[in-house]
Amino acid sequence: MMLGKMKKMAAMVGALMIGAAVFAGCGGSDKPEAAGGAAAELTGKVTASGSTALLPLLKPAQEAFQTQHGKVTVNIAGGGSFTGMNQVAEGSVQIGNSDVFLPAEYKDKGLVDHKVVVEPFVFIVDKANAVNSLTRQQTIDILTGKITNWKEVGGADQPITLIHRAKSSGSRATISDVVLKGQEFTDHAVIQDSNGAVRAAIANTPGAIGYVDAPYADDTVKTLDFDGVKYTPQAIIDGKYPIYGYGHMYTKGEPTGAVKAFIDFVMSDDFQNSQVAKLGFIPVSKMKK
Repeated sequence: MMLGKMKKMAAMVGALMIGAAVFAGCGGSDKPEAAGGAAAELTGKVTASGSTALLPLLKPAQEAFQTQHGKVTVNIAGGGSFTGMNQVAEGSVQIGNSDVFLPAEYKDKGLVDHKVVVEPFVFIVDKANAVNSLTRQQTIDILTGKITNWKEVGGADQPITLIHRAKSSGSRATISDVVLKGQEFTDHAVIQDSNGAVRAAIANTPGAIGYVDAPYADDTVKTLDFDGVKYTPQAIIDGKYPIYGYGHMYTKGEPTGAVKAFIDFVMSDDFQNSQVAKLGFIPVSKMKK
C-alpha cells in the first residue's frame, strides 16, 4: 500500500514539473517578448543631411522604410557632404550623408562610417554641344581654366562655361581627387548648391559643362565619354571607368533604434539587390576586391 502511494506522489510531482517547464517555454510572463519573439513596433524620428548625390537613393529608401514602419518619420535634407559631416558631428542631425571618406579633421569626432553604395559621376554638357568625349587631360585643362573654348577640343567656336559645386560638396571633392589629382579648379565658374541645380543650369546654358552624380544625367543634357570610355555601371565594376566614389552614412557613435533600422534597411540585401541599380547606383558588393 505504502509503495503504491509513493509511486502516485512521484507521478504527480513529475507531472507538475513538466507542466511548469512547458509553461515557462511558452513564455508564461506578462513581460514583452525580447529578441527572437514578437518585436516591439518601431517608433521615432530619423534626421539626416548632407550629400545631394545620395538623394536619388535615400528619398526612395525613406518612402519605402516609412511605409514599413508607420510610426517612424525620416527627414532627409541636402546641403553638401561636408555640411552633413559637420551637422552629425555637432549632433544637430543623426546621420550625415557624404560622398567622401572622413577627412583628418573629423577623425576625433566619434563618427562611425556606414559605406552604403557606389556613386558614379559623369560629365555633362548641353544637348546642342557637338563634343561627345573628352580625354582626361582635356577634362583637367577645362576644369583648371587652361582650355576656355570648345574649338580647342574639337567643338564649335564657343566659350566654355564651367558650372559645378561649392567647396562644401562631396561631389566636387570626388572630382578633385579622382580627376584633378591635386590640381586646383579655376575660379571662373558658376557655382550651384546641388546636383539637380547643376544639371538644370547646364541644360539651359549653351557651352556649359559640369559634373553630376550619374542618376541626375537625364535626357535634358548630354553625357560625355571619359578617356574613350562610355559610362555604364559595368564599366565601373570592370575597372574601366574611374569616376566614382562611395556613399557614406555617418553617425555619431554606433546607431540605435530607428536610426540603426533605417541604415540597416538601406544596406540590406533586399534593398541593395532590388533597388540600388534601378536608382542609378551600384551595390558595394558588386565591386571587385
